[in-house]
Amino acid sequence: MDEALEVVDLVADFGLEGVVTWLFRLVGLLAVLAGIGLWLLTDMGLFVVPAVLVAGGLVLLVAPGVLLALAELA
Repeated sequence: MDEALEVVDLVADFGLEGVVTWLFRLVGLLAVLAGIGLWLLTDMGLFVVPAVLVAGGLVLLVAPGVLLALAELA
């Protein structure tokens, strides 16, 4: 966890927090859309994969902003 905070602190020092945050949000949005697409448009008997994609995408949408805010406070 310390390594992740060091990377976030380094990104914040270079002023790239906006770019990194939006990159993670884009990947999260794509994961959510892929999970919903798998759930609605395919005949999958196992709903674990779409659920993991949607949950992981939601985490990627929220976590970068929270992580960068915590790094600025520390």
